[in-house]
Amino acid sequence: MAGDLRGKVALVAGATRGAGRGIAVQLGEAGATVYCTGRTTRAQRSDYDRPETIEDTAEMVTRAGGEGIAVRVDHTVPEEVRELLRRVESEQGQLDVLVNDLGGEHLMDWDRPIWEQDLTKGLQRLRTGIEAHMITAHFALALLSKRPGGLVVELTDGTAEVHEKFYRNWCGAFFDVAKTAMHRLARAEGEELAKLGGTAVSLTPGWLRSEMMLEHYGVTEENWRESTIAPPGFAIAESPAYVGRAVVALACDPDVARWNTQSLSSGFLAKEYGFTDTDGSQPDCWRFALEVEWVDGQGDVADYR
Repeated sequence: MAGDLRGKVALVAGATRGAGRGIAVQLGEAGATVYCTGRTTRAQRSDYDRPETIEDTAEMVTRAGGEGIAVRVDHTVPEEVRELLRRVESEQGQLDVLVNDLGGEHLMDWDRPIWEQDLTKGLQRLRTGIEAHMITAHFALALLSKRPGGLVVELTDGTAEVHEKFYRNWCGAFFDVAKTAMHRLARAEGEELAKLGGTAVSLTPGWLRSEMMLEHYGVTEENWRESTIAPPGFAIAESPAYVGRAVVALACDPDVARWNTQSLSSGFLAKEYGFTDTDGSQPDCWRFALEVEWVDGQGDVADYR
């Protein structure tokens, strides 16, 4: 994908795996210096208890053509985030792109009403999915706002239109509140940054072929279409690189302010900017969900990728 972000500095908060890693690597491919933060290092795993590390992501960024810098940070702890941004300012003197991809998918309590969900897990979901985003924005935007043209991307799951029309009861209330809050946070950030020449958006990938998802369906990125246990809708899945290319397209767009405060998706931006997923397709998971999958409509997955 064409894009030149040499001389630009990005912070991807939550870059250990999944969408965060995909975004960090694509920013690196465009030449950016990328601070890759998270809680899992080669020395110690987080409560996710997964093998992916921030050091792995940083090395992938560097191999792609940028400069990857791994920093262990718990974004629910203000002092750790403050120190991170002090380091970024000391080492780089600027911050051009903030990607907030902090969540907690390991905290999901599937297919249960709020009164049956684990309250401790649910509240932790809100801390990582909302509070950590706001802590990070508090410190990061103080630096990013010093130069015009800065971009903030709040990662979520589902567009504002999806959240308005459907409640995904299989995901639960804590998940829904955390994800819908990102649209409002991006709106607030965008309103505050606009007068300083900055832009903020909420952005959702589609059905993401993350490390966890591939493992769950017993496939790899190379043979994902061959899963025998994945539901039919998995055919619309996209790689983490796809949403990464969406962020690069936004970061490289001199007129990115036209999207300020808006809710965007990887599939929508692929059509707008002309980029593709790694297989050359342009999957649009949310349009497929709104027009076919969730409304008993008629349509072929192939028509939406």
